[in-house]
Amino acid sequence: MIVRILGEGQYDLEGTALQELKLADAHLFEAVASNNEVRFAQEFHKVLTLVRTRGQRLDASRLTESDLVLPSSDTSLEEARRLFTSHPA
Repeated sequence: MIVRILGEGQYDLEGTALQELKLADAHLFEAVASNNEVRFAQEFHKVLTLVRTRGQRLDASRLTESDLVLPSSDTSLEEARRLFTSHPA
């Protein structure tokens, strides 16, 4: 799975990293849904760290369609809520 972090680049995640990402994403969604800013910051940091550490960073010159796009690391809870709710599931 190709994951893009806006303003940073793309990463290729495979195997158990995908399962970990699915779980981390569910926790992030719960934090956004509960409007808990502290938990959002913690869970968003976990998602970004997982992608950065478990994924293989793709060369910036390689243009590949992303399967998942994450907002930049400085995204606020309010921005995330707008992003997550503006796209149908």
